[in-house]
Amino acid sequence: MNKIAETDTGVLSSQSIQVMIDEGVIAATPDIIANQIQPASLDLRLGDVAYRVRASFLAGENTPVAERLSEFEMHRIDLTGGAVLEKGAVYVVPLMERLALPEGVQAVANAKSSTGRLDLLTRVVTDGGVEFDRIAEGYDGPLYAEICPRSFSVLVRPGMRLNQIRFRAGQALLSDNDLRARHARDRLVDGAAHIDQGLGFSVDSRPQTGNLIGYRAKPHTGVIDLGRIGYYDPAEYWEALHTDEGRLILDPGAFYILVSREAVHIPPDCAAEMAPYLAMVGEFRVHYAGFFDPGFGHDGAGGAGSRGVLEVRCHEAPFVLEHGQRVGRLVYEHMREVPKQLYGKDLASNYQGQGLKLSKHFKSL
Repeated sequence: MNKIAETDTGVLSSQSIQVMIDEGVIAATPDIIANQIQPASLDLRLGDVAYRVRASFLAGENTPVAERLSEFEMHRIDLTGGAVLEKGAVYVVPLMERLALPEGVQAVANAKSSTGRLDLLTRVVTDGGVEFDRIAEGYDGPLYAEICPRSFSVLVRPGMRLNQIRFRAGQALLSDNDLRARHARDRLVDGAAHIDQGLGFSVDSRPQTGNLIGYRAKPHTGVIDLGRIGYYDPAEYWEALHTDEGRLILDPGAFYILVSREAVHIPPDCAAEMAPYLAMVGEFRVHYAGFFDPGFGHDGAGGAGSRGVLEVRCHEAPFVLEHGQRVGRLVYEHMREVPKQLYGKDLASNYQGQGLKLSKHFKSL
């Protein structure tokens, strides 16, 4: 495994993740299965117990999560037969996977796309951790998921995958100059590229056809079983938003699904992550749920450009969101090697070529 840390830098591909599994750098009980491995990430699975806690927490230096759980635990929930995680409550769930990272390899976790689209605040916590979702080189220990359902109560079972983790050796970030050169060569986005600490993207509130611009989560709904795909009627959980004005007034505390104006392309030798823009642009947050795997939206992987789905929550005061207003950015990283499988081409990918789209749990509109 040390060979990965000592050779070229970049985000580790599916084949390198398999090497880490084979060498015990990534271990799990039960064993990791093949379809957990994505082109540039690994899906993480829930264990069989959830701890209802009084508040979100970080373990802190030199402190195991188990010790902090003894301080904040309210009660334990057996997940083996399926259990409901209540809207507004905070839970900590031990994950099936654990890490023994070598020096030179670090990891970052993030919520999966479907998790973000359900407004599930989901973050990875580690022993001795001082940040959510960031795992330093040399970490040797278990992984935990902190879960806080914000809009909907959800039913979960062991083995469900709400988070994913990505590994990198050294510095992999593409500079703005790198992005400009790549866009000139590979077309990272349809139309003009706004590049400033990443590739900026904006909201689309003037669709080419019709006037549906997004959805707002209804405040009082039923439970969503995360194991049911294409099952739920969107009208029971979401209010469709229509406008001919090219603007939307965000209500404080409400959760919205919107879509980017730009169609993005992730080349096979790159990966990307959605990041917030600037706090000064308004009192709202675009929830950066997931990673963009190599091949997402890429012509060669059956994408022809894919819109970014925006998970938006407004804070403090009502805010007017205008068509074309920049709300976030994609931060690109180079891959250490091109994955053998690309998103959308070799894998069953739910969101390749997407436009405005709810999570996979809802019936198609």
